[in-house]
Amino acid sequence: MRSLPSDDGQATVELVAIVPLLGVLVALLWQAVLAGETIWLGGGAARAAARAAALGADPVRAARAVVPGRFAAGLRVQRDRDGSVAVLLPIPAVLGGGTLAAIPTHARFEAQR
Repeated sequence: MRSLPSDDGQATVELVAIVPLLGVLVALLWQAVLAGETIWLGGGAARAAARAAALGADPVRAARAVVPGRFAAGLRVQRDRDGSVAVLLPIPAVLGGGTLAAIPTHARFEAQR
């Protein structure tokens, strides 16, 4: 009589197969968190830059003061003719150390008289 094949080691094989998938999932989730943080920081930087421009201060300096160092590397601020300020903030990549894309945000403040 023949015996059926054993299931010994099956759980180990399944674990080894799923660990890389879990690693990719964690990296993707962390990238989504960084993208959300970039959007949040971009809005704050645009508001700070627009407020500084309305008061006659340096908008680039104001935007950099709001953004943490790891995000400030590719920060760009542009003043428009209508008094608004556009801030372009790059999304840092989780893997590879580069950037994925840049998030544009705009803000405008009127000078108070």
